[in-house]
Amino acid sequence: MNLSSTAFESGDAIPLRHTCEGDDVSPPLVWSDVPEGTRAFALVVDDPDAPGGTFTHWLAWGIDPGANGLREGEPAPHEGRNGFGTDGYEGPAPPPRHGAHRYVFRLHALDRELDAPDGADRAEIDRALEGHVLDVAELVGTFER
Repeated sequence: MNLSSTAFESGDAIPLRHTCEGDDVSPPLVWSDVPEGTRAFALVVDDPDAPGGTFTHWLAWGIDPGANGLREGEPAPHEGRNGFGTDGYEGPAPPPRHGAHRYVFRLHALDRELDAPDGADRAEIDRALEGHVLDVAELVGTFER
């Protein structure tokens, strides 16, 4: 499975528009080569370089298996609690002068709908994913202030 964006190439800087210093809208995402038997998608976006440990920026699921992407700013049918304490996408916001952080977008192809309530936190999503992931695709962008 492959995950990409028309906003940035994997390994490149995430455009300001998709960060805390811009419009803070999610970037457009496109996926392909979905495994047979995929019934739903879940998306987890995090910053493994955050000073306090991995920081979650977006938990999204219930994404139609027939969809081949999400448009810029498009919310998922179900979204969970990010590290900022809100539901939905909040873009890169590393501490100023902390250097470049990596932002990892992980798309999980699932064998069933994710069993998690709206507003679920990262631990709940991780538990719900266990045993149901057919494949994972990653897209990594960077950002620094």
